[in-house]
Amino acid sequence: MHTQTGAATAPAPAFAARGSSHYDIILTLMCVVIVISNIGATKGVVLGPIFGDFNIVTDGGFFLFPVAYILGDVISEVYGFKAARRAIFTGFAMAALAVVSFAVIIALPGFDDDYGQSKQAALEMALGPVWRIVLASLLGFVAGQMLNSWVLVRMKQKFRERALIGRLMASTGVGEFADTLIFCIIAAPVIGITDAGGFINYVIFGFVYKTLVEFLFVPVTALVIKAIKKREPSYTAPVLAGPPEN
Repeated sequence: MHTQTGAATAPAPAFAARGSSHYDIILTLMCVVIVISNIGATKGVVLGPIFGDFNIVTDGGFFLFPVAYILGDVISEVYGFKAARRAIFTGFAMAALAVVSFAVIIALPGFDDDYGQSKQAALEMALGPVWRIVLASLLGFVAGQMLNSWVLVRMKQKFRERALIGRLMASTGVGEFADTLIFCIIAAPVIGITDAGGFINYVIFGFVYKTLVEFLFVPVTALVIKAIKKREPSYTAPVLAGPPEN
């Protein structure tokens, strides 16, 4: 005769250990994307006119930055919130290293001929403002990615392996809105956006574009996640978190 000594609970969500080559590769890609996006974001970009006299205002990193969120989704879903948090902070440690490196490069004495002086001026113009972009990106991306990862992991606790596409879309919307708003508030003056209309345009386009790109790539992201789960030896099927029956 068997007696129940404790009520079984729902299966705990499964996550892989972050000490794997797959995690390292994804983390490296995320760091590269963040650094390149921060450099590109120092350039203001005007697309249009789209219709009439309406132009889209954005920055040079707009086409690449959504990839960082896609990679963040993969890490959060496969490796969990702590692994995603480590990836976020590692990415911005690399961005900070890039900023310090640029500052040293600019400060080093160069050739004093006309060509050398023109190159120095170009470096100061292009790379000098990067620290402000990194600050904006740091505050926005940390807030957005933390929210994105937290929502995705919390929804996984409820749905387990089900509804992956819906979980990816919900977490993306929350994270991207926070990220875009914080980033634009700090970065807009750096790239030359000083009027209210341009700022609103910058925020709306940034949020809609990045969210739309991620939504379009959700099926691909889901396939990548499923493929990594199958290839991660430490990613096991969910097990019951409660005590077994005796």
